[in-house]
Amino acid sequence: MSTRDEKLRKEKFLGSSSGATAVEFAMLAPLYLLLFLGMTAYGIYFGASHSVQQLAADTARAAIAGIDSGERRSMAEGFIVRNADGYLFIDPNKLSVTVGDSPLDPSQFNVEVSYDARDLPIWGLFDGISMPSTTISRRSTIRIGGA
Repeated sequence: MSTRDEKLRKEKFLGSSSGATAVEFAMLAPLYLLLFLGMTAYGIYFGASHSVQQLAADTARAAIAGIDSGERRSMAEGFIVRNADGYLFIDPNKLSVTVGDSPLDPSQFNVEVSYDARDLPIWGLFDGISMPSTTISRRSTIRIGGA
């Protein structure tokens, strides 16, 4: 083989771009995969947070029909037992619910829902960066008597 042929082959090899796409994909795919997983995990966390807020609001609306504090409490607790498993990303066994008349304003009824979110997939993704709390707490207040 002549040196001229070797030189032509070398120039052809150096000018070739047939594997560039595969190399670019191999470099960028892990970044895109991490970005996709991060968006999915945060989306699930935000979905659970929204579900906890909606559960607190729905519970307060269901309980307001009670005539006295005891009946409102009973209605709120019954609503949670019957309906908590219907909210997206919520495990009813990890809920903590506090219901009752407001100690600051007796004309208001409070529902506070806390959810232990440690089993959501967001916690396994990133180490060393600031993350939201593992407990999602939301409150809903409704005025008694509609005044």
